[in-house]
Amino acid sequence: MKRKPRKKRPTEKGLPKGYDSKWEYDLHKDLLDKWEHHKGLIEYSIPHKYHPDFLRVIDDSIIYLEAKGRFWDYQEYNKYKWIKKILPDDCELVFIFSNPSAPMPAAKKEKTALNEATQNGQRKMNLDGIAKKAFLKNGENNGRINGTRT
Repeated sequence: MKRKPRKKRPTEKGLPKGYDSKWEYDLHKDLLDKWEHHKGLIEYSIPHKYHPDFLRVIDDSIIYLEAKGRFWDYQEYNKYKWIKKILPDDCELVFIFSNPSAPMPAAKKEKTALNEATQNGQRKMNLDGIAKKAFLKNGENNGRINGTRT
């Protein structure tokens, strides 16, 4: 199901520079004239939880493995960029795409899930790489994942 696009916020004409609305300007010039305008910055985040598809500890590192058919929308893809930012140094998020050449939703030019993931420093693997190199039950190659990082 496709999301309904957000309505654009109307812009006021003749707006004084630095103000978001004429009302904000009027307040600052009259009632709030002793107040500083647009000073300070408050960073905030909205807490979310992520449940990786697979997890394995290898040589004191935690590997989160995400099995994806494709990214269905930009919000889903963007989620992984934020997850990567908060992961500690001893953790890594690795993608396995069933169809790495699937196009990204609403892409203006040819973008694939694989291209987008690797541009953000994510490791990519295919099923052959997993089966042959990474998680074999016998002779595990020291348990290291031999995917490629770009």
